[in-house]
Amino acid sequence: MNRTCKLNLLSALLVILGAGSPGCDRESSGRTPVPRAKNAGHKRVLVLGCDGMDPRLVRKLIDENRMPNFAKLEQQGGFRPLETSIPPQSPVAWSNFITGANPGVHGVYDFIHRDLAPADPHLNVTPRTSTSIDVPPPEPLFEFQVSKYQFNSSHLNPFAASQTTTLTRYGVPFWNYLDERGIPIQIYKIPANYPPSESEHGHMCCLAGMGVPDALATLGTYQHFSTEPRAAVDLGGGRRDRIVKDFKTGTYIATIIGPPNEFLPASSRTGLPPKLEVELRIYRDPENPSLKIAWINEGVAGNESRELVLNEGDWSDWQEIYFLKTPVGPSLPTMVRFYVQQVHPEIKLYVSPLNFIPTNCAAVISEPPKFVKEIGEAIGPFYTQGFAETFRARHFKDIDDEEYRKQADIVLDESMKMLDYALERYVDGVLFFYFSSTDLQSHIFWWDSTYPHPFRSEADARKYHGVVERVYERMDEALGRCMASLGDDAAYIVMSDHGFGNFRRQFGLNSWLRENGYLDSDGKPDLFFGKTDWSKTRAYGLGINSLYLNLKGRERMGSVEPGDRDALLDEITARLLAYEDPSYPDSHPIARVYRRDEFYKGPEAINAPDLIIGYNRDYRSSWQTGMGGFDRTVVSDNREAWSADHCIAHDFVPGIVLSNRRIVSEAPALIDVAPTILAEFGISTPASMQGRNMFAPLSP
Repeated sequence: MNRTCKLNLLSALLVILGAGSPGCDRESSGRTPVPRAKNAGHKRVLVLGCDGMDPRLVRKLIDENRMPNFAKLEQQGGFRPLETSIPPQSPVAWSNFITGANPGVHGVYDFIHRDLAPADPHLNVTPRTSTSIDVPPPEPLFEFQVSKYQFNSSHLNPFAASQTTTLTRYGVPFWNYLDERGIPIQIYKIPANYPPSESEHGHMCCLAGMGVPDALATLGTYQHFSTEPRAAVDLGGGRRDRIVKDFKTGTYIATIIGPPNEFLPASSRTGLPPKLEVELRIYRDPENPSLKIAWINEGVAGNESRELVLNEGDWSDWQEIYFLKTPVGPSLPTMVRFYVQQVHPEIKLYVSPLNFIPTNCAAVISEPPKFVKEIGEAIGPFYTQGFAETFRARHFKDIDDEEYRKQADIVLDESMKMLDYALERYVDGVLFFYFSSTDLQSHIFWWDSTYPHPFRSEADARKYHGVVERVYERMDEALGRCMASLGDDAAYIVMSDHGFGNFRRQFGLNSWLRENGYLDSDGKPDLFFGKTDWSKTRAYGLGINSLYLNLKGRERMGSVEPGDRDALLDEITARLLAYEDPSYPDSHPIARVYRRDEFYKGPEAINAPDLIIGYNRDYRSSWQTGMGGFDRTVVSDNREAWSADHCIAHDFVPGIVLSNRRIVSEAPALIDVAPTILAEFGISTPASMQGRNMFAPLSP
């Protein structure tokens, strides 16, 4: 078969394929977007969700007259700390908010859960994300090859995605009860709802937030290029590569890496197909600090040539990058922002994670699927990945504090623009809008301790803590925009999922378990459970706050008899609470140890960790503990840019709630917000929820 015939056959196949992008089956199902709500006389309830907003700092700024709109709500209805979830992690907390119930109902206990049936039979457990799982496709009925490209039966069915992602947050979201009553709901960037749950009655629209991946199917992988000599390295959330010089033309070349190309056969070495690539041509001005970046979007409008010129220190607007999978398509549409970090003497170029293009989205990230397109057409491109702030690049020191601040402000500016659009679109019902900035700028810049900062001077620590205060002031501006748009007759609820604290010392849970004879392993410090002898292991840590027993009949290689469970949990609890930091006598890294039996109620409690560790102020689990690793010492200094956190004892980091409706409850909790929203529409608290209406007195 000659090349022309092969291309013709490929073209015919792609017509059959409809150039279908994975994950767009619901888009193709004929579902129509929710029409713009007509004023049906419903009440209006606005909920601003400010992730990680801390009540102590809100109090301070209100008292300094720096948050006048928040102060107005406090005067009208009240301002209370809001009891957070156990543990106070965002996926857990926002699931409490969404379902009005604790983790025993919704089944989200940590950022990281354990898989009790890993594919490798030699493993006891493996980590997995908590709010969604990837479901592999069924075996294809047949396969065939054209040229070097492989096709199978699933490619011929546009409704068969190569892989599907399933939401694993259980319970009933509060919006279902509004949806079935015909009450409109608009939700923007809510965490713990990816893939977005469907609206059964067509009155809910939702743009998913935290949990939405980038086009590499990760939670955000940036790419950093430099002319400095170095090998390509995958950092896990970031990738470094070299810019090479083309001596024939005098230009420089960098290659953006995309996801594996499913149309090519898998490598025998990696088990994966080769990755898609787009080549960048970089032209450096010999005298001035500027670069021209050029590339070709193959397969788009007859191979579209794109170029832009940026000066040192410039962030680009969103730029579309298309990865062509076969010579005749399809292409994967993505977009990035470039940041020219340095031009002379070495070129340093940051490329953001590959985001989806809202108006041509290759994944279903909204409900209805066309909702994201509607937003994109109205306000232009925006970060679609759930974690938009590039904290991993800061963590790996590929950008500095000031560069992170500027990028995070771009994210906040985009959110403000989207809020304006949401207010313009909104008529009545519920409008929920989420801000990530209060959390992801605090993780890097919060520091209110008398102890020295891990790497900033005292003056710089104060300066960057001021960045957090400025973000809080912008949240007040956001509330002011809502008040100006909706007036006084709407109900306002401003809330956060948890507060914040300094992260000065880290506790290696698995190292402590090993030192105390509960875990038998001689693995390397940073190795996932190392060489663990599970027959001699009684407990292990996996996740940020989770401790599991190695229980017979549950874990594949369990060693603990079920009858010994309670006594062993009591013993471990007592010893953890008694442990003192060797470097700081009388300081206890662990303040609380929660037993799931006591704190979780519901059908999913049986899958929860046996113990949830509540760290003391200034402490958190070590970076190695989360993925089941070990540390060289049990307690050590945290020296990372991620110098503040909230994954500690829940009573140390409550969130906030303010409203223009009188908050009657003296101790409201996250699980009370959903029943309160429903009550505004005359809906009694459903049996699926465990909270109560915070605006109403307790029934006798």
